Amino acid sequence: MTDTPHPGRHGRLSVMCSAVDGVRIVALHGEIDHAVTDELSRALIPVDGATPPRTVVDLSDVTFMDSSGINVFIAAHHRVNESRGWLRIAAPQEPVLRVIQLIGLDAVIPCHATLEQARTA
Repeated sequence: MTDTPHPGRHGRLSVMCSAVDGVRIVALHGEIDHAVTDELSRALIPVDGATPPRTVVDLSDVTFMDSSGINVFIAAHHRVNESRGWLRIAAPQEPVLRVIQLIGLDAVIPCHATLEQARTA
């Protein structure tokens, strides 16, 4: 496993990227709103394109997400699918899970109760 902080930190969101068995783990901490969409996009959409991206986004420490976060997830999902990869969501807290379910994002991007389930599904 490798841990690397994502360049740049906004006061309300921090991003930690790691890899386990070829799966990128993007752990987010804080709040996801319009002020952090650029940083979130950079974290979710890989630049290198060498291999199909397999990414799990750990939302266990995200306390708030609005529609701008949903939009970033949908854009990232489309980009990753174009590269024949996948994007999964792991361990959202109840308030964030309600937003995900209300919007129907969990019907587009698989959402799992734990990081391990998301990584190995």
